[in-house]
Amino acid sequence: MQKKLITSLLLGAFSMGAANLYAADKVWITLGDAAYAELQKLAPKTIAKESKVLQSGGAGIMAQEKVHLVQVDESVLLGLSGAIHHKLNRCGGFMSHTSEASGRAALTQPMQMMALLAPSYVIDNQATVTPYLTQMQDSNIGQTIVDMSAFPNRYYTTTNGVNASNWLKTKWQQMSSARSDISVAQFTHAGWAQKSVILTIQGSDNGSEVVVLGGHLDSINLNDRSESAKAPGADDDASGVASLTEVIRVMLANNYKPRRTLKFIGYSAEEVGLKGSAEIAAKFKADNVNVVGVMQLDMTNYKGSAKDIYLYTDYTNAAQNSFVANLIATYLPSLTVGNDVCGYACSDHASWTAQGYPASMPFESLINQDNPYIHTPNDTYANSGSQALGALKFARMAMAYAVELGSDGAVVTPPAGVLIKDVAVSFAGAAGAQSKYTFAVPAGASNLSFKMSGGTGDGDLYTQLATAPSTSSYLAKSDGSSNAESIVIAAPAAGTYHLLANAYAAVNGASIVASYSTTTPPGCTPSATVLCSGVGVSGISLALNASKTYTIVVPAGKSSLTFKLSGGTGDGDLYAKLGSAPSSTVYDGKSDGSTNAETVTINSPAAGTYYLLLKAYAAVNGASLVATIQ
Repeated sequence: MQKKLITSLLLGAFSMGAANLYAADKVWITLGDAAYAELQKLAPKTIAKESKVLQSGGAGIMAQEKVHLVQVDESVLLGLSGAIHHKLNRCGGFMSHTSEASGRAALTQPMQMMALLAPSYVIDNQATVTPYLTQMQDSNIGQTIVDMSAFPNRYYTTTNGVNASNWLKTKWQQMSSARSDISVAQFTHAGWAQKSVILTIQGSDNGSEVVVLGGHLDSINLNDRSESAKAPGADDDASGVASLTEVIRVMLANNYKPRRTLKFIGYSAEEVGLKGSAEIAAKFKADNVNVVGVMQLDMTNYKGSAKDIYLYTDYTNAAQNSFVANLIATYLPSLTVGNDVCGYACSDHASWTAQGYPASMPFESLINQDNPYIHTPNDTYANSGSQALGALKFARMAMAYAVELGSDGAVVTPPAGVLIKDVAVSFAGAAGAQSKYTFAVPAGASNLSFKMSGGTGDGDLYTQLATAPSTSSYLAKSDGSSNAESIVIAAPAAGTYHLLANAYAAVNGASIVASYSTTTPPGCTPSATVLCSGVGVSGISLALNASKTYTIVVPAGKSSLTFKLSGGTGDGDLYAKLGSAPSSTVYDGKSDGSTNAETVTINSPAAGTYYLLLKAYAAVNGASLVATIQ
């Protein structure tokens, strides 16, 4: 990862203008506003050639930041990196470019995924994924980390860096030599010696669509970039490459043949401004390669924060991030997931985002709690506890991602006015303008959502089942004072929902995404009286004083259990109890308001079977119920 540690001595040398520490070659970089302010302290005469605010929201960027194009002496970059780390508490912060033109292009790229290119994100390959996950072994990942970190360093201009690239190429070639549909090649970069490595599994009937999974193979010691430097890079990023290598191993052991083409990439020169991935992503874009998803694994084996996996929400794709979170909940339900931001150009996913491709960046910790040993001689396997259990979690997540996307057919282009699950559509118009959509929701779906985000103005949402809504007649609405609007129906009835987007004030650049959950959690089969987390029960009707009891099994280590009743007419009350059926007088938690809008939440629930009593204080018709375990 581009987290630039630097000694106070070296930082002081740069602040005194000691540009002769390294060759003063001129380089073009783009960097965020806060990092630009730090650069001007180190090099006061630096003036941006161009600046642009990158908009947030929509199907892609989840942050708004002013980004600048500048030309600087390459010798300044270490001091800049140190300042970004120490003063801004951020990783990376800049992206290197081969020319002024390519730097300007970085500011004019779409920076978000084209809405009609989104996959369906349906999770429907459990029969394949689940047995693969059980075959994955942390010992294999650990051995790859040991082998990669045995190189004294993997800096992109050194002989060791070249040898590490050749080693990875050979390893992947030996693993896949029996498959004629798999090729391994090195991507040559004209400006430096170290090559990136790409393993390709050719897709069958949908091979023109491509899924990319990557990690960077280079390493760095910021205090010593010589041939003899010690930069083992065990966590940063031998761990990410090792996680991907275990995915490849298990796929090959099971003779997995994807429908989409899969590309596994070990990037060169990530640590010096994403040089390798930037060239590769730009080449894919120039060649019109239809990349439908990118996952970056940069550091996977150090647990510096409370949760297991953190999804970075800036410079990534919102819909794909939700998909990854759903994959973890489905296949790795014991893991906890958090969100964080890492700033402009913190790892190779940013190169793909800049070219308009949907990318995600799952990471091992909060950005300000990441591995303290990286970019030093102490980033060793021993300092990761001589184990790879953390990296195994990421490998399993990456396997689920690769198979779920890799097994799908061609992307579906939605007809005009028809929303497709998790596929963003744009919305813009003058004040008073309206757009109408329909969205099909199957039986058993839960957590139906319509979300608007991004751009400027004030757009509002209104929805109705079976018939078109208006601003005065609707089932649910969201009419705040911006484009950050959301409608969520926990347990929707099956059918066609109509959505009205209304521009209360002129709207530009907004996006709308419709979604729902359908996946039954592993080990849970819903029935008339058995609830599964996230799976709604709709159309509930009870006569006055009638009641119904449900059960749900809660595993150990969960943070909350929530029961939510909504919709319909009448007055239903909820009572929950662990181990035995509750009554209206004996319970662990209750909600007995005057409508069907009832919620019971039990924090830190004990493991076991919880019973829920739903009682009709007044006759209930058409209500929905959903239980959620977190």
